[in-house]
Amino acid sequence: MSYLNLFDFKQKINYKTEILAGLTVAMTMIPESLSFAILAGFPPLAGLYAAFIMGLVTAVFGGRPGLVSGGAGATVIVLIALMKSNGIEYVFAAVALAGVIQILVGIFKFGKFIRLVPQPVMFGFVNGLAIVIFMSQISQFKIQGTETWLSGSALYIMLGLVALTIAIVIGFPKITKAIPASLVAIFVVFAIVAGFGIHTKTVSDIASVAGGFPPFHIPKIPLNFETLKIIFPYGLIMASVGLTEGLLTLNLVDEITGTKGNGNRECIAQGSANILNGFFFGMGGCPMIAQTLVNLSAGSRARLSGIVAALTILLIVLYGAPVIGKLPMAALVGVMIMVAIGTFEWASFKIINKMPKHDIFVGILVAAITVLLHNLALAVLIGVIVSALVFAWESAKRIRAKKYIDENGIKHYEIFGPLFFGSTAAFAEKFDVTNDPEQIIIDFKESRINDMSAIDAVNKITERYAKLNKTVKLYHLSADCRTLLQNAEEVIEVNILEDPTYKVANR
Repeated sequence: MSYLNLFDFKQKINYKTEILAGLTVAMTMIPESLSFAILAGFPPLAGLYAAFIMGLVTAVFGGRPGLVSGGAGATVIVLIALMKSNGIEYVFAAVALAGVIQILVGIFKFGKFIRLVPQPVMFGFVNGLAIVIFMSQISQFKIQGTETWLSGSALYIMLGLVALTIAIVIGFPKITKAIPASLVAIFVVFAIVAGFGIHTKTVSDIASVAGGFPPFHIPKIPLNFETLKIIFPYGLIMASVGLTEGLLTLNLVDEITGTKGNGNRECIAQGSANILNGFFFGMGGCPMIAQTLVNLSAGSRARLSGIVAALTILLIVLYGAPVIGKLPMAALVGVMIMVAIGTFEWASFKIINKMPKHDIFVGILVAAITVLLHNLALAVLIGVIVSALVFAWESAKRIRAKKYIDENGIKHYEIFGPLFFGSTAAFAEKFDVTNDPEQIIIDFKESRINDMSAIDAVNKITERYAKLNKTVKLYHLSADCRTLLQNAEEVIEVNILEDPTYKVANR
């Protein structure tokens, strides 16, 4: 298989669909990248350069076709504090360092750990993100640079144009799907505003998008350990946020398209793009779920759309700024509102009564953290931790013991369920050490020893029996359990009477 799917002739590519999808993605990415750059205090062009560099590099070398990267807010928000305290030169250095960390994650294949994210966390992540996308569009109904809401005719015009955009996005596919509805909506609203001379908020009201090719720029910072201490925490957090959002988005695209992406390859592509951002005046970024969903809904399934989107952004910066600056923000707001609606997992409402209560709690918790803190990595991390704790609690309750005395007067304990840190207390309660006969067999055929806490629990039980001069034998330990026990002899004191090396009895 060709490394670049664009040139893999086994993959059927609809060039018209890919090009139109790429143009639509570019139209929606420009205002978002500009908005986040301004929010963070960066030069506006730093946002567009990031959109171009991230978009192009990851479209060509990324982990899967259809995934769109750019100057995403999730990673930029991380850098605001560094920008305020140390300035933009340190930001560029932190972005490049984040890229190095991401490449290392990909090389050592740590991307697979995204599999540890449970489905309720995914639901919460996606729903929270949909709400964030929607809420970010509401802020466009304010007068630029102020906290004052639009009013009067300006508000009504904005609402009317947004409603028209939404109506076109919903209705146009019923006429034809040959052209992305989002792109049609943007150009129809643009034509109406230009043709009738309607005065409304445009892209140029946010910032100028005119500029040149991204300039090569080495961050002007002292090359010493003190600098590393400043930028490393930001680089690490940015890398983590980018990879978390990126790999979750990759999984989402996998589900939508029914195909499989390569997480580690995506990590390397992201890292490479961020290193280039650090040296070419870009604010860095990661995969953008909103633009990715715009891309997929427009019919894209190959790498071409992402390449077209990135090159379109560059051409707009170089030559098309006067035209793009006149695009009504209402059209872009309408498209992004529809993206938010499409992003939300409405199916989660249908299955909410069928889900365990703890899964519902985790999903709501992740969504709430995403919405309130805009920190996707923290939301997912907390979701995974809570899910793991719930799993440990539920698993701990599954430890059981079947007890009987055979014809030889030997007491048998047949253990069922996993023995680990969460179930050791329940395990210890199963034994009647005082009243048991002189010989005891603990059968682990339907159980397994999982960790150091489990080893210690076994050791303490044998220790209690040994004090009463009673013999304990362990049956049916798996090979890995035996290895754990044998390795533990150097750490804990082994106290199994007449079986000091944890030899496993065979029947």
